[in-house]
Amino acid sequence: MVSVNEISVHFGGRTLFEEISFLINKQDRIGLAGRNGAGKSTLLKIIAGEQTADSGEVTKPNNCTIGYLPQDMTHQPGKTVFDETASAFTEVQALEKKIAHVNEQIATRTDYESDEYMQLIHDLHDYSERMNHLGGYSLHADIESTLLGLGFERTDFNRNTEDFSGGWRMRIELAKLLLRKPDLLLLDEPTNHLDIESIQWLEDFLKNYFGAVLMVSHDKAFLDNITTRTIEITMGRIYDYKSNYSKYLLLRKERKESQIAAAKNQQKYIDKTKVLINKFRAKKDKAAFAQSLIKKLDKLEVVEVDEEDTSSLKFKFPPAPRSGRLVVMAEDAKKQYGDHLIFSHVNFRIDRGDRVAFVGRNGEGKSTMSRIIVGEEKCDGELKVGESVDIGYYAQNQAEILNGKLTVLETIDEVAKGDSRKNVRAILGSFLFSGDDVFKQVQVLSGGEKGRLAMCKLLLQPHSLLVLDEPTNHLDMRSKDVLKTALSQYDGTLILVSHDRDFLQGLTNRVFEFRHGNVKQHMGDINEYLRDRKVGSFRQIETEVRTEKIEVKSEQPEAKEENKQKEKDLKQFQHQIARTEKQIEKLEAEIKVIDEKLSNPEHYQQTVSDKDFFANYENLKKQLEEEMKKWEELQGKLV
Repeated sequence: MVSVNEISVHFGGRTLFEEISFLINKQDRIGLAGRNGAGKSTLLKIIAGEQTADSGEVTKPNNCTIGYLPQDMTHQPGKTVFDETASAFTEVQALEKKIAHVNEQIATRTDYESDEYMQLIHDLHDYSERMNHLGGYSLHADIESTLLGLGFERTDFNRNTEDFSGGWRMRIELAKLLLRKPDLLLLDEPTNHLDIESIQWLEDFLKNYFGAVLMVSHDKAFLDNITTRTIEITMGRIYDYKSNYSKYLLLRKERKESQIAAAKNQQKYIDKTKVLINKFRAKKDKAAFAQSLIKKLDKLEVVEVDEEDTSSLKFKFPPAPRSGRLVVMAEDAKKQYGDHLIFSHVNFRIDRGDRVAFVGRNGEGKSTMSRIIVGEEKCDGELKVGESVDIGYYAQNQAEILNGKLTVLETIDEVAKGDSRKNVRAILGSFLFSGDDVFKQVQVLSGGEKGRLAMCKLLLQPHSLLVLDEPTNHLDMRSKDVLKTALSQYDGTLILVSHDRDFLQGLTNRVFEFRHGNVKQHMGDINEYLRDRKVGSFRQIETEVRTEKIEVKSEQPEAKEENKQKEKDLKQFQHQIARTEKQIEKLEAEIKVIDEKLSNPEHYQQTVSDKDFFANYENLKKQLEEEMKKWEELQGKLV
């Protein structure tokens, strides 16, 4: 379907690609692998037509459409979420106008046999066929289901796009792209701003997508669940594996081991052959044999072992200055945006040396609490930061708010102070910015490079408290490991927001769970927290439906007592109703006997002569009326 033919790209004296070629087939599910800066995003841009290669070409059929979701994008303000998403259907909207115009013409014309009239009929058919192919007749339903799948509420549809964070606006762009239904989807880190529910929805969508998918992602589970092919970019070359990411790692290891073994065996053969050549070349009767061996060696195709890219981050956080014992304390904290309550009645205390993980679904207030702690937002109630607490903050969108016009060196140089200015180049080198890379403008960096640069800024000044909101976004697998090692050695107080269980494991000793407007504390690391919650992964926690709020209430002590009382009251009502029903049956039976006597002429004369008979009869009917009224009241309480 799409052919990449001998693409080469050179940048700043470095070879990014050297004559790489591969074919993208219909319904392929391909993951691009490679370290940050290997050229994954560049390759997507070249295939999308947004960047040109130094040599080579990308070919595709004329009717093949390509949709591209970059890591960074500009957003147009002034539209509602629904209207902005509907702008994906520019062709559909144009067709709607054309169909309306043709229908109007057909309704008003009477020249049914004319060529012009027949042409209108043909045009209407063609427009309708195209409309049907594009799914235009289910436009509103498709927009709604896609937005809901990506985490929006129906109440969000009429809100302006500028009311949302960059992450949510990225979801709008993703919705627009998916709704266009291109033959090839190019996705660059599509899960960076999605919570687990939305990631699962996207997984299901991509699994069943009619076209091909080529994507970059550092979410191993996401890649494993979708891809069936992995293309690795390393040292300017590519290796194509017919497997998902996890299996690719094993196959790559086997390939390297096989190459090493083959190279060793070949070298043994070469060494033995050279010994024979040296032994026989001086002998006249063996000279011809020695020459034949020399020719064999000259023709021998040398087994090459792939050069391994061993570059990785090398850093550690500066020693933390000592702060007071109290670092952060919340007392009855509450945050609300308009009528939307984020959390309330939040109480906690974080002391010097604590290492806390904020976990929970997107929208529960983890990032909001982080911004309140660092002073970017206010809240009701009290949130106090202790004495001598110096905060280092990595925002979830930290990479997005860097000044794109500055160079890498200028970005660091403008915040470096004192002796750290002397070490700027060394610090940048530890974050894989070396040589001419430091003179690149930030706007041309990949998402991973921007993330590394933003993290680098944190090293320029020691902090007693680090607040890191999703710091692993855009980082490759190796960089995540290096960051985790650096954080494990950090000697200050740590607050870490993350959905990544593997990354959190062993880094924290307390877990704050943000859930349904409350914050619940769990002692221990992330594994102990998951055991407490009796689940095996974040995926189970974060996909709990919102209707679980009713169930959550029953977990609280007050709710348990209330439920016990309700069960007790229910049993009492049931017993009272049963007793009342028996009494009603008894009274009805007695009244029936009296009614039979009154209806029998022989007994009538005897009964009327008994002066107490009718008094007893009226009393029984009154009792029955009271019991029936009581029964109705009990039934009402039971309901």
